[in-house]
Amino acid sequence: MNIAELQTRLRDFAAQRQWEPYQTPKNLAMAMVVEAAELVEIFQWKTAEESQALDEATRTHLGEEIADVLLYLLQIADHGGVDIEAAVERKLGMNAQKYPPVSR
Repeated sequence: MNIAELQTRLRDFAAQRQWEPYQTPKNLAMAMVVEAAELVEIFQWKTAEESQALDEATRTHLGEEIADVLLYLLQIADHGGVDIEAAVERKLGMNAQKYPPVSR
């Protein structure tokens, strides 16, 4: 997955529909939360075991909702000037320090 290429495609998609005035980090974050709620809804009322044994139709729906959330995150980063790869690497490093491996 090429993040910069996806961000360019998303920018072009929005431009072709004249959505740029609405593509603010605030609006994109709000839309992402709505999509995240739709993602959570897939698992609502399922047991832990049921959530790990989804049928094909539900897995397809799950993929669609994950994609929606990811696409909004890519747009938020793009409009907010955040280098996603650098942010992820930094956060992984911070998490490694905060949560060291468990010795056995």
